[in-house]
Amino acid sequence: MYTTNENGILNNYAAEPKVYFAEYPSAEQQQRYTVQAAIAAGLVVLSLLTAFVVS
Repeated sequence: MYTTNENGILNNYAAEPKVYFAEYPSAEQQQRYTVQAAIAAGLVVLSLLTAFVVS
């Protein structure tokens, strides 16, 4: 989609994606999110402990 003014200058508009409502995650997806969160928290704690030990 675009418009043109009286000087012939184009103004382009981005195409908007179709809007939809998100679906609530299934029990399996929720369990995967929990495992991912635990791994991420473990990596953060390990990184912090490493930083404290090295310094």
